[in-house]
Order: sequence, then C-alpha cells, then structure tokens
Amino acid sequence: MSEAATKPRAGRLGGKAAREASIEPVWKQVTPALRDELVAFWTANGAVSDPQRASARADEVVCVVRDEHGALCGACSVQVRVLPRLRQPMYYMRMFLAKSARGMGQAIPLHNATRDALAAYNRTLERPEALGVLLEFESRFLSSRFKQAYHSEGDSTFIGYSPRGLQMRVSYFKDAVLPPPAPLPAALGRRMRAAAGARMQPRATPAS
Repeated sequence: MSEAATKPRAGRLGGKAAREASIEPVWKQVTPALRDELVAFWTANGAVSDPQRASARADEVVCVVRDEHGALCGACSVQVRVLPRLRQPMYYMRMFLAKSARGMGQAIPLHNATRDALAAYNRTLERPEALGVLLEFESRFLSSRFKQAYHSEGDSTFIGYSPRGLQMRVSYFKDAVLPPPAPLPAALGRRMRAAAGARMQPRATPAS
C-alpha cells in the first residue's frame, strides 16, 4: 500500500465537545482479534445479525473507524461485483457507522480511505481485481447531499438508480483501463436481444 493508503486519517467525531476519530486501513490484515471485534460491533449495532455471516464479512473489511478511546465505531467492507450496466468488475462498498459516529463528516473520509487502500492494492497485482468503487446510497442524508452528477470531494460520478431506486455512483481508480466487457447473465442477455429485435421490427402503417 502507498503511504496515503496506510496513514491513519483524522476526522471530527462528536457534538459540542469535538473528539478525534481515526480511520485505519486493514485490507488483507484482519487478525482474529479484529474479526471478533468486528463481529461484536456489527451484531451489537444490528448491522449483521448472523455472527457467522459477520465473521465471513470481516475478511472483506478495508478500513475501520475508531473513536478517541480506541473503540470501534465504523467499518467499510467491499465485494467484487459486475454491474450489468457497466459489465466491469467493481468493488461494491458497504459502509456502516455506529449512531455516535453518524452525521459527523465521517462518510466521505472513510470512502476516500477505502478507495485509496484498494487502489494501492490493485497496483500490486498483475491484473487489477476491479476498476474502482461502486456505491449505492441507502442513506437518505447522503442522497440528499449528493446532488451534483460529479462530486469532487468523494471523486464519484452518478450513474443512475439501482433496482431498489437508490442513487448509484462510481469512483474509478486513477488510470483504470477497461478490460474486455464481462458477459451478461444469460437471462438478461436474452431479454436485451429480444428488446433490440422488437425495436427493429417495422411499425404497422395505419390504413388510410
């Protein structure tokens, strides 16, 4: 990882008495102790109710957030997914912050630290695992804040809405190069070909 990806980033956390929070990259470095901590954090906060699923997700964590006491108050994990509209591998980001850390300006720094850590990791690979980060905004607060098609603070670009009707954005790694497009799922490919064929059919001319 680059220095920018590994250096903890400070952020503001707290109300009137602002407290320091740190973002720590842990990609591919999740220890058994951190796994137990993540499972306890997610289950206690209702993020992942199944401890086994939470344990599996721990391996996908890129960055964690700790408060001024060193307690875990946030985590960001990813999965490689291929969105049909993009047909390219992207890291689907899942961010969770404890209630005490919400609305305190942690989301964008955590997103940026996660993207930077993943970009640094992909630079070490002979063939990149993904082209960047894919975001789906479940938070109404974030959706209302991100009104610009391109948001420079998080380096993200609006690409439309998900099947759930949620805003979707991508943040590409610098100098990402497109590999050949991934094949579409068979059922989706058939529907798209059928729709294209229907558009090419000549329309009936009304009788005069």
